[in-house]
Amino acid sequence: MVNEKYRIGLFTIILLIANSVIFLFFSLVYGDDGVWNFAREFGLTVPGILQDGEYYRFITSTFVHFDISHLANNMILLGVLGYNLEFEKGHLKFLIIYFVSGLGGNILSFAMRYHFSQYVLSGGASGAVFGLMGAVLAIYLKTKRPVGRLAGRGLIVMIAISLYLGLTDTGIDNAAHIGGLIFGFLIALFL
Repeated sequence: MVNEKYRIGLFTIILLIANSVIFLFFSLVYGDDGVWNFAREFGLTVPGILQDGEYYRFITSTFVHFDISHLANNMILLGVLGYNLEFEKGHLKFLIIYFVSGLGGNILSFAMRYHFSQYVLSGGASGAVFGLMGAVLAIYLKTKRPVGRLAGRGLIVMIAISLYLGLTDTGIDNAAHIGGLIFGFLIALFL
């Protein structure tokens, strides 16, 4: 048994660092214009993917954050959820859940925006983060025991508040959130 004091979420830490370094690099080196240029080049857009075949945007957009509060909100949740989930499921399954959720959230977002002809730029790790919430919920419902320190009513409240805040604020990609939540839930059950 691993002493809880010494356990770490290696890939949670790597993802936190990668997201933060990418944002800070473009922000500090190129200023606000650099962040927006990076977002335009690697964020999720309907025209870029359809017209130019830039399918890499389904993944790279999960590393695009538009301002420091956007980054901070996603990284706080990634840290809390990732730490608990990675220890529960293991490094590889955690990464699979994270990236499949981010990809699934972006695919649903892309499909919704394409269907409604909403050609906007979106990005951020929130689809993947919502996927982690969905995975923790799936594991909790299946095993009836906490995932690390996450369980029961507190977990449901966290998901409900996160969805509510997204639905009541403008400029939030709710399709990515809901898609990530669904994909995370399903992939956790599969794994």
